[in-house]
Amino acid sequence: MDDEISLPADTLAILNEFLLERSKREAEEEIQIANKTGKDALFEEDWQLSQFWYNTKTKLTLRDVVGKLLAQQKEDLEDFHIALLSCPSLYKDIRSIYDKVRIFEYDQRFAAFGTDFVHYDLNCIGSNPDYLKEHHQQYDLILADPPFLSQECIANTCEIIKRLQKHPRECKLILCSGEVVEPWLTARLPVLKCNFRPEHERNLGNEFVSYANFNLDEYIENK
Repeated sequence: MDDEISLPADTLAILNEFLLERSKREAEEEIQIANKTGKDALFEEDWQLSQFWYNTKTKLTLRDVVGKLLAQQKEDLEDFHIALLSCPSLYKDIRSIYDKVRIFEYDQRFAAFGTDFVHYDLNCIGSNPDYLKEHHQQYDLILADPPFLSQECIANTCEIIKRLQKHPRECKLILCSGEVVEPWLTARLPVLKCNFRPEHERNLGNEFVSYANFNLDEYIENK
C-alpha cells in the first residue's frame, strides 16, 4: 500500500504562494486580452462561492444611481469613497464613472484589479474587532450583495458595513439580496425594501430584492 505523501509546512507554503501568483497572473492576462478585444473582463462565476453575476440592465441601473449620487456631492468628491462588498460584477461599470472604488472580495482572482481589490473573509468579522481596521470609517457609499442567504452571513455583512461607513447617518447603503433575509437585515441596519429588483444573468430560484437607507427608487428611471 502506498504511503500518503505529506509536504513539509515550508514547502506547502511556497507551493500555495506559487499557485496564488499563477492565478493572479492568469487573471491579469485575461483582463489584458479583454481590454484588447473590447470584451467584458469579468471572470466566470464560481458557484461554490455563491457567485451569480447581475445582468446588463441591473449593472447599468446601479451605475446610473451611483452617478446621480456622485453628482449630488459636487465639491466633496475628492474625499468620497465607494465600497463594493461581494458584488464584483458591478466593478467594471462603476469604475468606468469613478475611480475611488474598492472591491471587497473573498475570491483572490480579483486581485488582478490591483490596489482596488481588498481581500476579506466574512467569517473573520465577529472574532476580530480590528479586522480590516485600515478601512474602518472610510466609505461614503457601500453596495453589498451578501454571498449567502443565511442569518450568520447577513449578520457578518451588516457588521462590516457598520465598520466601513464613514458617517453612519450620511453613508448611503444599497444591498441586494433575497427577500427571505429582510427581517435579519432590517434588524441590524436602517434600511428598507425598495421596489427595484436586481436581475441576474442566470435565473435564480430565490426572489431577489433591494434594500437601501434612502429612497433608491427615486433615482431609477422607469422605462
